[in-house]
Amino acid sequence: MQVVAEVLVGAVAVLHAYIMVLEMVLWQRPRGRAVFGMDEETARTTAPLAANQGLYNGFLAAGLIWGLVAADPVGFQARVFFLICVVVAGAYGAASTSNRKILFSQLAPGALALAAVIIAG
Repeated sequence: MQVVAEVLVGAVAVLHAYIMVLEMVLWQRPRGRAVFGMDEETARTTAPLAANQGLYNGFLAAGLIWGLVAADPVGFQARVFFLICVVVAGAYGAASTSNRKILFSQLAPGALALAAVIIAG
């Protein structure tokens, strides 16, 4: 179960690193606009906010990677803490926007990884 938990944590870290790139680098490009359903003007005016958001997603990815490489008990604690952050962010994002995809793209993977980490713990 430990290997499954680590793979899931790694997948969530990669997901958040990708979200960081989308929000910080690709926001105004066709790929970023398509993912978030924006026109060029909206992307241009919201780019600074997206970059800030992206930085936070990068912090989540970095924390999860730290949790994977740190020795226990610190590694376990870091994985649990940052996965809880992912789940809370996913729940808030789904509740505060009209985009319910967040439930499946952020909250569900985070919750699944968190459950696996706790069971393997």
